[in-house]
Amino acid sequence: MYRQVEDFLNDWSIAAEGTVQVLKAMTDDTLDQCIVEGHNSLAWLGWHLVGAAGYFSYLAGLTVPMIRQEDQVPTTAAEIVATYEKLANSIKEEAAKLSNEGLLEEVNSFKGPISRGALLRAMIDHQTHHRGQMTVLLRQAGLPVPGVLGPTKEMQ
Repeated sequence: MYRQVEDFLNDWSIAAEGTVQVLKAMTDDTLDQCIVEGHNSLAWLGWHLVGAAGYFSYLAGLTVPMIRQEDQVPTTAAEIVATYEKLANSIKEEAAKLSNEGLLEEVNSFKGPISRGALLRAMIDHQTHHRGQMTVLLRQAGLPVPGVLGPTKEMQ
C-alpha cells in the first residue's frame, strides 16, 4: 500500500517503463501468439493492460483516457504501445496531483472498499502479473524478451 505519492510515482515510472519494453517487443505478426489455442494472445494481454490500468485509475479517482470494454483489440503492436504510453503518462500526471492523505482515503473497487494507496499497489501488481505472461508468449513466438527487472536468459 502506498502512503507517499512520491513512492507510487517512482514505482509507477519503473513499472510502466518495463511494460512499454514488453509491449515494444511484440510484432504485428506475433500478436495472435497464445500459450494454447483459445487462451489470451499477446495482443489481448497488451490491450488488457491498457484497459485495466485505465479502470484501476478510474476507481482511484484519477481522470485518465480509458478504452471502452467494447473497443476491439488493435491489429498493430504500435497502436497498443502508443495507447499504453499515453495512458501511463496520464496516470503519472494525475497521480502527482494526489496528496499523501488522499492515498489513505477509501475508494470503491471491484472487491469493495479499499484505500486509494492499496488500489494503486494492486494496479501495479496486476500489470506485473500479465506482463510476466506476455514474456512467456514472446519467448514462444521466438522474440527477444526484454530484461525488465534484470537480464534475461538470452542476455547472459
